[in-house]
Amino acid sequence: MSAPKAQLEKLPRSMQVVLLLGALALAAFPLIPLTGSDFYLQMLSQMMILAIFAMSLDLLQGVTGLVSLGHAAYFGLAGYALAFLTPADKAISLWWSLPLAALAAGLAALVIGFFVVRTRGIYFIMVTMAFAQMVFYLFFDNKALGGSDGVYVYFRPDATLFDLESKTVFYYFTLAVLVIVYLLLRRLLFSPFGRVLAGIRVNEHRMRAVGYGTFGYKLAAFTLAGTLAGVAGYLWAAQTGFVNPELMGFHMSAHAIMMVILGGMGNFAGAIVGAFAFEYVMHFFKDLTKHWQLLMGSFIVLVVVFAPRGLLGLASGRQKGDGA
Repeated sequence: MSAPKAQLEKLPRSMQVVLLLGALALAAFPLIPLTGSDFYLQMLSQMMILAIFAMSLDLLQGVTGLVSLGHAAYFGLAGYALAFLTPADKAISLWWSLPLAALAAGLAALVIGFFVVRTRGIYFIMVTMAFAQMVFYLFFDNKALGGSDGVYVYFRPDATLFDLESKTVFYYFTLAVLVIVYLLLRRLLFSPFGRVLAGIRVNEHRMRAVGYGTFGYKLAAFTLAGTLAGVAGYLWAAQTGFVNPELMGFHMSAHAIMMVILGGMGNFAGAIVGAFAFEYVMHFFKDLTKHWQLLMGSFIVLVVVFAPRGLLGLASGRQKGDGA
């Protein structure tokens, strides 16, 4: 089996149609009158934000082959950036605070990545987690940075042209960002830069042998992934109005890894499907029993055993089987 096929980079046309219908359903959802629609709008907005976060990790894990246990650090840093930039008495402009927060996350990823991408395998995993824990405790133990209690964001950013305080407007803005990030990453995946990243995943030694400076490519991917995680963290802080060190913790990074694995790695659509599926199943199990972690763990194990290429891989395999 070839690496591109194993990573599901090219989805069957039928799956592309299903994903397009899913995007149209998300666009139409706020137009449907439902009891408790505000709750569902908030829940779906959070799912879309986590989908952006999962896609940023998929750039590292699924495309480049770098498994990071510290990716949540950049998610949380951008959220804190919004919290510290927002005045106590008025909203801050979206158009410069979002790029600035994403830039702060990207800069942190660049500095940390300069050290961690020199390592490989289990050492890379452990070093990313170590740096993330350092960032976590920097905020957790520092009262000037909010300490363990976190920091409130009293106003959503001011977009001038539209009101992000409206749950519906924020929902559509988040959906637009999700689509833009997905299209950007899909374009990158099949660009020369993306092909080099895929080559590094398959055989880094061979890529170096043919003349590619793999360190620079991996550092660029690490920085871009951190920047996009910052975009998701900014939106999370804007939506929830609160940030705390738990957003940077190991559990948040593991959360993203499970979403990527659940949906299917290497195509970014899998990260979106994995984020929605993970959050839906988790909420379902939480409503079902107080021992939901046991059910959630069992579900993840079953997916890994019976669908190693994720839910999209499972669906794609069935379609090929039906057409055989």
